[in-house]
Amino acid sequence: MSEPQKRGNVVVITGPSGVGKGTIVKQILAKFNDIVLSVSATTRKIRPGERNGVEYYFKSVEEFKNLIDEGQMLEWAIFADNYYGTFKDAVKEKINEGKDVILEIEVQGAMQVKDKLPESILIFIAPPSLEELKTRLVGRATETPEVVMKRLKIAEEELKTTNKFKYVVKNDNLELAIKEVENIILNEREN
Repeated sequence: MSEPQKRGNVVVITGPSGVGKGTIVKQILAKFNDIVLSVSATTRKIRPGERNGVEYYFKSVEEFKNLIDEGQMLEWAIFADNYYGTFKDAVKEKINEGKDVILEIEVQGAMQVKDKLPESILIFIAPPSLEELKTRLVGRATETPEVVMKRLKIAEEELKTTNKFKYVVKNDNLELAIKEVENIILNEREN
């Protein structure tokens, strides 16, 4: 008789905007073929080069509210005046296939996942400093100065929540941060 398939893990990668979550996640996904990214839904405007269903599922506010009302979201949050969230069934399907699922989400959403799926692996990516985070946000040139300031104010609050996470990875050296996240995922698989 064959062994039942092991369920995958839910890996939550969170932290302030501009901290490098996306870069770290891309590297992890490139290295492991048994880890998949949960594509979030959002109401924010599509940025140049993004494709619906690849980076995000772009929804209207009305569509997003309907998804919440129908109980289709594992987590959701309003961040910088836009809705963001994760589809519950998509995550469940992948972990039942034995794949680890990465959720690259906002801190508010990470707390919801922690409540609903306490066995999740929660990793907070921290910047070396707020000054460095500001440099990164300005350098990306995707937001207005007002939005950058709003994101920095939110980041200050998010950094106060690190004690709620089992793992905190400081991204002051990208290669080391990626390696640390890889090791966390591999060590958690053995448990």
